[in-house]
Amino acid sequence: MLIFPETKFDFCGDEYIYAEISTEMRIESNFKAISITNELRKRNIPGMIEVYPSNASYLIRYDPTAISPHHLLDYLQEIDQQKSHRSELYFSSRIIEIPVWYNDKITKNTIERYQHLQPEAGGDDFIHVMRANGFTEADAFIAAHSSPPYFITSLGFKPGTAWGFPLGVPQNKIIQAPKYPSPRSYTPGEALGIGGAFTVVYPTESTGSYQLIGIAAVPVYDPGQNLSLFRDSFFLAKPGDLWKYRPITEAEYYNIREEVEKRTYEYKVKAIEFSVEQYDEKGDHYISQLMEGF
Repeated sequence: MLIFPETKFDFCGDEYIYAEISTEMRIESNFKAISITNELRKRNIPGMIEVYPSNASYLIRYDPTAISPHHLLDYLQEIDQQKSHRSELYFSSRIIEIPVWYNDKITKNTIERYQHLQPEAGGDDFIHVMRANGFTEADAFIAAHSSPPYFITSLGFKPGTAWGFPLGVPQNKIIQAPKYPSPRSYTPGEALGIGGAFTVVYPTESTGSYQLIGIAAVPVYDPGQNLSLFRDSFFLAKPGDLWKYRPITEAEYYNIREEVEKRTYEYKVKAIEFSVEQYDEKGDHYISQLMEGF
């Protein structure tokens, strides 16, 4: 039975309301945050400027000259009550395939430059994370990481960075990794990193502290909107999406990169309707149903 604690609302300055659904990261809390923020956008409340979900909370920006904070809070509390029932938690989503060259040479060259930041890793994040999660063979580790779809809970850090949480995986089987004690000053664009239970693809070259285990062959940020899936946005991810990582070889990586450069690459995408009620009842069986034919 899916039960939520009472949502805590706080006024933040003159233009923001912060809603904390739970104090701990539960994927169910994120389902609720996404369902609520989607509903708020649909209602198009006068005076509401921006709405954004996070892992277990959401933030509203509003114009206090157009709507009073207490009037807006009435809306939020009404929707929160509605979305506290699992039958009301559903949203349109997409499954998107991300081809990944795991255990690649590109990120390994970067990691070697920063091995002084975590000497216990021996200059190899991939092996470090693999062993920390009880794996002795690279292929088994890659299969375990790439098997589940990753639910995009929120975006942040740098434009286009999307945090993905594995769905349908028992808690004790989720691959996890600590962040670097001190961040790197450089991370390659499209590098695949793990921090805690979350996996991200770095959208551009940047600083970073997640353990690097591979590199995506396709962009997740396209400011030129050169590829068709970026027609409506610079960013590939939307909260509520599911990303499926597909292991590829070095040769496949460079072939796909060539398609990207020629602007001919087409992402594999499947539109779905995500039901939290079905997920709560069926768990990994429901995830398998969603993934059928993909």
